[in-house]
Amino acid sequence: MRIALIGGTGLIGALVADRLLEAGHEVHALVRRPTGRDAAGWNEHVAPAGRWPEIVTGLAPDAAMSAIGTTMRQAGSKAAFRAIDHDALTDFARAARRGGARRLAIVSSVSADAGSRNFYLRVKGEAEEALRALGLERLDIMRPGLLRGPREGTPRPGERLALLLSPVSDLVLRGPLDRYATIDAAVVADAMVASLDQSGVGSFIHENRAIHRWAGR
Repeated sequence: MRIALIGGTGLIGALVADRLLEAGHEVHALVRRPTGRDAAGWNEHVAPAGRWPEIVTGLAPDAAMSAIGTTMRQAGSKAAFRAIDHDALTDFARAARRGGARRLAIVSSVSADAGSRNFYLRVKGEAEEALRALGLERLDIMRPGLLRGPREGTPRPGERLALLLSPVSDLVLRGPLDRYATIDAAVVADAMVASLDQSGVGSFIHENRAIHRWAGR
């Protein structure tokens, strides 16, 4: 398949790109800076995020994937955070849909809710709602818990503490609470790629348990 990808240089996105290429897909990554990746099937389109919609529509992808995301600390303001986690994502998805993409898989967040009082979770939920309104044949929304894996930069203090305590907290987070447990970024990447093989029409939300099942782990 011809896949349009954003967020392909981050913790999950780079792993998604690896797996797509290993599976023989043609990957078109929209990036702001050259990545240095050189592999058969890898195509990168270096441009400001504002130009991504124009580019992705012209690519006429079969499917689209997004692992884009930032933090409030990295973004620097609520407006900048929303511009990435909502606007860049929905603009990309809308353009992919115009270009002919029939399905989309994204990484969101556990507890994403457009009605949340938490700004981060509200923006994630609003983005999900906007994507559902596009009328894609299939939309797969991954809502992982706290991600484990090598990250660029220094983890946030709260995140670092949660990861240190996770061997104990994960023992408590069972049953309905297991969606809040830690999960390896590689497992989420496996599930993202597995979504391409799923049948059925509609919008589907996948939390930790389903993500593990799809990844075969």
